[in-house]
Amino acid sequence: MIHDQASYEREAEDVREPLLSEKGQETVDVTADSPLPDELTRDELTLPAPSEPEIARHYTRLSQMNWSIDSGPYPLGSCTMKYNPKFTEDVAADPNAAVHPDRSERSVQGNLELQYRLQEFLAEIGGMDAVTLQPPAGAAGELTGILVAKAYHEHHGNDRSEVVIPASAHGTNFATAATAGYDVVELPSDEDGRVDVEALEAAVGDDTAALMLTNPNTVGLFERDITEIAEIVHDAGGLLYYDGANLNALLGRARPGDMGFDVMHYNVHKTFATPHGGGGPGAGPVGVVDELAEFLPAPRVRENPSASGYERFDPEHTIGKVHGFTGNWLVLIKAYAYVARLGDAGLADAAAKAVLNANYLAERIDLDVPYGPFHHEFAATAGDRDAADVAKRMLDFGVHPPTTKWPEMVPEAMLTEPTEIEGQSSLDDLAEAFNLAYADTDAALDTAPSRTAAGRIDQVSAARNPRLSWQALDGE
Repeated sequence: MIHDQASYEREAEDVREPLLSEKGQETVDVTADSPLPDELTRDELTLPAPSEPEIARHYTRLSQMNWSIDSGPYPLGSCTMKYNPKFTEDVAADPNAAVHPDRSERSVQGNLELQYRLQEFLAEIGGMDAVTLQPPAGAAGELTGILVAKAYHEHHGNDRSEVVIPASAHGTNFATAATAGYDVVELPSDEDGRVDVEALEAAVGDDTAALMLTNPNTVGLFERDITEIAEIVHDAGGLLYYDGANLNALLGRARPGDMGFDVMHYNVHKTFATPHGGGGPGAGPVGVVDELAEFLPAPRVRENPSASGYERFDPEHTIGKVHGFTGNWLVLIKAYAYVARLGDAGLADAAAKAVLNANYLAERIDLDVPYGPFHHEFAATAGDRDAADVAKRMLDFGVHPPTTKWPEMVPEAMLTEPTEIEGQSSLDDLAEAFNLAYADTDAALDTAPSRTAAGRIDQVSAARNPRLSWQALDGE
């Protein structure tokens, strides 16, 4: 239909590993003496021995087997997988950026200036007063933000033991609060999918340290009562924490700080273009309002008027380091380049197109979308079909499926976020794959995928007993 992943089958055999026939072998003698015990050594070793053309074809085919943001859209709801502009890679590869972080401040003024400017960019975008760049991922940013909130309460003698979290929140929110030593109070959603204000009023009190919230929330709904929510939390003496996973919907148009949030993390590897597929890399800077700035991790960067440059400094009541030096430096460089290239107008346009694309795609698919109006993402339901089976069948039509089975407030959820980078034809292809998979037969869904390099796997066995050697494929 659209484009196919590379696949291979040997005639008359069910061979799913496409490179099996290309792997020549060579056995070599191991004659060198070893100080290791005999049971830990061997006399010979069998190694792959492909020719140069076989190696070239091997890696070319591997690149075709693996989906990437350069291959097509990653509509993973809540994950914001954007195309990474190649100019940001060029900027990050500039040799002037490749300096040892222990060099003197005098010799790295350019790097410090970039860090300072990125702090200022992010503070302005989020409506915050101060920013740290240290946390290396969104979850690390969450933990940093909650630890800052905890240090704030402890400094002022507030004995707070609970963090309130909506039922629709990211799983990392619950884990973050628990890791920081707090009891988690789960907050139900109202019938519209937003925060139940009456339930919130009942949940907060003298033990409340913070409410962790995403706005728009996990099904793309903007919390219309956000100022009232902030007032309820603040009146109870708590802080309002913003999970930056969905910031892409607000860029240049609304700011968490203006809504009453006190602390937030930015997924710069999501919102500002560095894709985080494959487990990394990430970066999760944290922004705070003035009264929390003195608790941020050390060091931060500030202007040094006396030296006409920039310097590192430790906030007065810092929680200490949460990552080496100033964070994932190359990811931060790419985020800075992305923000600087787009500017205010470009960021606002990105948010507008992200919302437009999500709404266009939702109109084109045959699945029901129970909650709306939504912004940058939507949670469709597969109804009486298994969402995971529909997703696997979508692979056969040459697209990457959305997030499935989450959030739990939508049965058989297919959480979808196309982002602003996709054009109309790409969205049309994605919608067609949705519809074809959703309308397919039970037999087709039960055996999908059938056109990919790997067929349906036993996911539990694959996780518990991974085969990490090419030799484990012998005889299969």
